[in-house]
Amino acid sequence: MPTYEYECKKCGYRFTKFQSIKAKPVSKCPKCSGPVKRLISGGSGIIFKGSGFYETDYKRKK
Repeated sequence: MPTYEYECKKCGYRFTKFQSIKAKPVSKCPKCSGPVKRLISGGSGIIFKGSGFYETDYKRKK
């Protein structure tokens, strides 16, 4: 599920929301109930965990 970032036009409060792509955008601020706009986000990067990706996962042992 994507994470969307919103900003309130009234109070300036910024928040994120996990939503389905098909879900309607948030229209009210959770703090003041003012109108919000969805911001353009850079997305999230890929995170590789562990000591090494190629050597520990895919390298063939001879």
